Amino acid sequence: MSSLINPVKIFAGSASLSLTRGICEYYGIEPGDLTVNRFSDGEFQPNFNESVRGCDVFLVQSTYPNSDNLMELLMSIDAAKRASANYITAVIPYFGFARQDRKDKPRVSIASKLIADLLSAAGANRVMTMELHAPQIQGFFNIPVDHLESSIIFVPYISALNQENIVIAAPDVGASNRIREVAKALNLPMVICDKERRKANEIANMTVIGDVQDKDVVLIDDIIDTGGTLCKSSAMLMDKGAKSIRALCCHPVLSGKAYENIENSVLTELVVTDTIPLKHHSDKIKVLSVAPLIARAIRNVHENGSVSSLYKHILSSQTNLELKSVKNS
Repeated sequence: MSSLINPVKIFAGSASLSLTRGICEYYGIEPGDLTVNRFSDGEFQPNFNESVRGCDVFLVQSTYPNSDNLMELLMSIDAAKRASANYITAVIPYFGFARQDRKDKPRVSIASKLIADLLSAAGANRVMTMELHAPQIQGFFNIPVDHLESSIIFVPYISALNQENIVIAAPDVGASNRIREVAKALNLPMVICDKERRKANEIANMTVIGDVQDKDVVLIDDIIDTGGTLCKSSAMLMDKGAKSIRALCCHPVLSGKAYENIENSVLTELVVTDTIPLKHHSDKIKVLSVAPLIARAIRNVHENGSVSSLYKHILSSQTNLELKSVKNS
């Protein structure tokens, strides 16, 4: 039976209510009616308040801490499966625990592989996610994975800056492949900040590979957590003669003293997406919505179209970028 005759229903998890409303607005449907009943002992129960029998169900939920967001998504998938949904796609704008993608020391979990197994066991037929910390995480799944890259959003934004001396920078060696794609799309030079860590979230030493003298530097990364790496990279680049520094990070985790670090940094601005809702307002932070991109990807999946075709369409156009002021969540 063709998926074209199966109705699409898009449901929001508790962590992605605002983003799901935006996705549904661009898609042209109302969000599905899903509530989460919470009990006094801390348990909760997702409940579909409408039939999903025979439907292609898309469940939108970012899985940033706490882990209730992940558990809620798993239970919602299970509920949809038991309600006879035709096809279930877990839309995970921010895939939490993605930084735990390997055994970097003895006796630790490969948490991202565990979560891939849990999603399949719960009943997901497909996963759609945005800017994985390590693209090879897709190989942890035995179901199709649609990996949407932030370059689709960031390339038009950088192009619209209309600055002559832009250089694309990676805050660490691990981000070099990510910035190489952006630099190639815009025909711009790139530099790399090489950092040495002694422990998590703390940098011991950093050097710059490349020339930033009198350049407008654009730092690109997938996640901004405490902001320590980004702020230290920015200060170092200014010391090397950079004219201005702005940072583009897909997922605004922004934990600990991140907001304070950003406000006190040399950054001109920090541009993020709405894969994770912001906790606080900051005049230095701007948000680009991924709702149009995810809505298009959902339509292409439902109609058996190509998701990769979105890259060519959006990278060649500056339309459909929604820039909005940050509001307190």
